[in-house]
Amino acid sequence: MSKIGLMVCGNSGIDYINVDYPVKVIHSTLNLGDKEYEDYVDITAETFYNTVVSNPDIAISTSQTPTGKIAEVYEEFKKEGYTSVIAIMISSKLSGTYQGAVLASTLVEGLDIHVIDSKSVSHGEYYLVQKAIEMIKAGKKAEEIKETLEQLREKIRIMVLVDTLKYLVKNGRLSATSGFLGTLLKIKPLLHVTPEGALVPLEKIRTTSKARERLLEILIEETKNKKVDIFLAYTNNKIDAEHLKNLILEQKPDVLVELVPLTPVVGAHAGPGTIGVGYIER
Repeated sequence: MSKIGLMVCGNSGIDYINVDYPVKVIHSTLNLGDKEYEDYVDITAETFYNTVVSNPDIAISTSQTPTGKIAEVYEEFKKEGYTSVIAIMISSKLSGTYQGAVLASTLVEGLDIHVIDSKSVSHGEYYLVQKAIEMIKAGKKAEEIKETLEQLREKIRIMVLVDTLKYLVKNGRLSATSGFLGTLLKIKPLLHVTPEGALVPLEKIRTTSKARERLLEILIEETKNKKVDIFLAYTNNKIDAEHLKNLILEQKPDVLVELVPLTPVVGAHAGPGTIGVGYIER
């Protein structure tokens, strides 16, 4: 009899959600100053953002879960009697975690492993975890679950508003020149995750207030006449996220709007003040 296990990376934000299912979570490493932390295990989102705000020049970098460590998790599944594993990872365009999970799968024998590129991050990635749990409980086969998740990922849309270009530049997401000009012109770049899973500029806006207005405008525009669930991923700005939630509900009172913290490893690239807005088409 088949027994399907579920693994996901911490970039999904699953650590901050009560999940009624035995999901194994692999975590990235956060290098903050001269210290190394395992995301969520050693440092939570709130502590991370408070530290960065208090020490704006602190050195920040991240590294993905080592391949060997992922292989060890697969071996744990085998020991626990699982015959198959569904592994859901952050977009391969945003991290090497997906490739690491695929490579690790070749190191383990006797286990049917299906690694899925979510082409997403944060709550978009977690949405696929929710669906995987539903299908496992419904008795679906691993191959069918993988195929369905690869179809469902097309229904996820994420936009990101960063407060400063500093962290995108520092972590290699933008060139130093772009960062300098953005700071000089006080540009607030509105980014989005493409269908391929890459994070790219959508629009450049001069002020935070106008950027938030535009973000709301795009969201309402795109979800018109659609059945969707909406999520807001916040950093050190939960109050702003709650305000945005209220503005959304004023125009879409029957929609579910969830607030979720952006994990430190993801936030290390976006920086404090960032807010992500996403929706899932049902």
